[in-house]
Amino acid sequence: MIINTKIEDLTLKFAEKNEVDEIFYFIKELAKYEKMENEVVATREILIENIFNKKYCEVILAKYKNEYIGFMLFFYNFSTFLGKPGIYLEDLYIEPKYRGKGYGKEMLTNLFKIANNRGCGRVEWSCLDWNKPSLEFYKKIGAKSMDEWITLRIDGETLKKYK
Repeated sequence: MIINTKIEDLTLKFAEKNEVDEIFYFIKELAKYEKMENEVVATREILIENIFNKKYCEVILAKYKNEYIGFMLFFYNFSTFLGKPGIYLEDLYIEPKYRGKGYGKEMLTNLFKIANNRGCGRVEWSCLDWNKPSLEFYKKIGAKSMDEWITLRIDGETLKKYK
């Protein structure tokens, strides 16, 4: 499905299974940017299974003219206080040469519209504390930092202990 944008020659669309290579490329580029390349264990097959077959998340791809320039991946969470679903934005990535042109803002704006149209109460995401350009951008669009919350995680071998 194509999403209308306000930027000429920018197309946003929900990803299809045959675009898994583009998704995988952007995941690896995001990992490089975040200095976490060694943490990418996903494969094309894993992405196909979990994104397209099991539908655990959704991906929107951005194209400028005919070139893929970025992606965002998101999924539902749930707020017990609001009694409504929310959207958690796991990843947003724009190729460096296309940053600062409003494409990321357009992607987020459309994600916020999706959240409203689906009856969600909020959209949340995380940002690395050293990523000052992104943090400044997010604050400009009205996002507030949830500094009193600390993100915790159990994964890998620790998670496997709980089989």
